[in-house]
Amino acid sequence: MSNDAYLVLEDGSVYRGEAFGAETSGYGEVVFNTGMTGYQEVLTDPSYAGQIVILTYPLVGNYGINAMDFESRRIQVAGFVVREHSEHPSHGLSTSTLHEFLASQGIPGITGVDTRAITRRLRSQGVMMGYIYSDSTDTPAPLPVTSSKSTEAASEQALARLRGVPKYGDVDFVKSVTTGEPYGWDVPSDVPASKHDRILVADFGLKYNILRLLRGRGCEVMAVPATASAGDMMSLNPAGIVLSPGPGDPALLEYMVSTVHNLIGRVPIMGICLGHQILARSLGSDTFKLKFGHRGANHPVQDLSTGRVYITAQNHGYAVDGDSLPSGLEATHVNLNDGTVEGLRHRDLPVLTIQYHSEASPGPRDSEYLFDRFLEMVRDNRA
Repeated sequence: MSNDAYLVLEDGSVYRGEAFGAETSGYGEVVFNTGMTGYQEVLTDPSYAGQIVILTYPLVGNYGINAMDFESRRIQVAGFVVREHSEHPSHGLSTSTLHEFLASQGIPGITGVDTRAITRRLRSQGVMMGYIYSDSTDTPAPLPVTSSKSTEAASEQALARLRGVPKYGDVDFVKSVTTGEPYGWDVPSDVPASKHDRILVADFGLKYNILRLLRGRGCEVMAVPATASAGDMMSLNPAGIVLSPGPGDPALLEYMVSTVHNLIGRVPIMGICLGHQILARSLGSDTFKLKFGHRGANHPVQDLSTGRVYITAQNHGYAVDGDSLPSGLEATHVNLNDGTVEGLRHRDLPVLTIQYHSEASPGPRDSEYLFDRFLEMVRDNRA
């Protein structure tokens, strides 16, 4: 029989469900994702570091966990909240259940809660910090939850503990998810790698599919740490540089902004998500925190150069301030839900960015053309 589990939000609201995954407590910024599939990619996406993720789709874990759908080396979320999880997945490639996967890596989950109600609260109040605990954990306290009075006492202790932890926006999560050393992505491809197209990917919290897609286009691909200097990167003789997605507030990452500022104009650069924000800040733009962010695989974005609308995969809580763009930098894509900037280009420099995930995983593959657009810029620059 499962233990009762609780999600306590910083506004004092409490949601009771059942524990699954690891028998431990956890805290983080509570956010929601509207995708219908792709929970394994969500769990292993480094952009979710420091966050408790709620999936709005009610049935999760139906196809289990497999060896192919990892987007990083481990689970990155701080906790996982679902309406219902499958204990008996059905898929030929499945190697474990969702519960077993979370438990194996020490990540707490809670199921049986009204995820729709929590999402509505976050949409109206904005994202906030949260704490997950269960009857079996000794944090915030080993209180037996046998009455409303003891439940209230345990929740008050959880809320007090939550008030003492760092806020999500005060932590540099990039340093906890980036690679420690440069490495090449040497997975075999049908297209031979060209040394003329050596592409560096600055790992701010990259998803493996960025490396897969570049390698599949014939590039020699190498990931480098977020702490690498401009000199370190240029010493590797790249034909172009991709600034990857990642977690956290770009305003905390001035060391990355400074590095990118020193790279601009030397080689073509593509920024994705956090990379887009970092590149924009390095050119003088401002960023701001969204009320509840964009997370899921169904966000409409318009490419202003063609007028075409793409359905995109997104995962970000911050955005570039379109009113702060300096001379020479212009928006190329906009979000049709709220009008926020979703892409940039520079009129004179080989620079392009997008706020959403051209690499998808999960999500539609409609925007992979942006990698082709970047590589055209790389080849034009080389010519």
